[in-house]
Amino acid sequence: MELEGAHEAHSNPEVDLYLEQGCMRCRFGGTPDCKVHRWEDALKALRAILQSCGLAEEVKWRQPCYTYQGRNVVIMSAFKDSCALNFLKGGMLEDRHGLLEKPGEHTQVGRQMRFRSADEVKAREDAIRDYIQQAVEIERGGQAAPPCEAPELPMPEELLHKFDEMPELRQAFESLTPGRRRAYLLHFSAPKQSKTRAARIEKCIPMILEGKGLYDR
Repeated sequence: MELEGAHEAHSNPEVDLYLEQGCMRCRFGGTPDCKVHRWEDALKALRAILQSCGLAEEVKWRQPCYTYQGRNVVIMSAFKDSCALNFLKGGMLEDRHGLLEKPGEHTQVGRQMRFRSADEVKAREDAIRDYIQQAVEIERGGQAAPPCEAPELPMPEELLHKFDEMPELRQAFESLTPGRRRAYLLHFSAPKQSKTRAARIEKCIPMILEGKGLYDR
């Protein structure tokens, strides 16, 4: 696969050091127990494919990061149970191979492709190249990731009770911007004791009725 405008492939000495010493992100960095050493063969196989795609090889967040014309495309990582390619806009790719996973429950756009051996990397090389080609096309086209939507937070019972007492408070709260509502819910839900949660709500009622956020002055 040749990419128009791609960077001529060069080995980055910082990535050589990463493979020799580890990512140095925890106390095992620089020791034989570093997770990088556990998956060294697979990481080297991934690196060879990424370099052959003409992506520039850099180190960001103490991990190998591969870029196209200065734009981050994919990051190579080592974990306890696997190593992975992390496509920063993976949710925008067409997953025609069924190999992309969400790194976490609330992940919006990023996707991972996980490996446990160099043989597994080689077996999936065509899929890796396809995902890289798609990811580069997204960057070449200047497509931005869709805005992240924060998950809805549950309302504490004390607030629901107050809504029953004051319907105008519910209306005012629901008229606030999503960011202001979220800030209030985090603030109200933080205390462990019900009486403290109720006290926080009481204190904020005037601000909510005025349409102000928790941090508005």
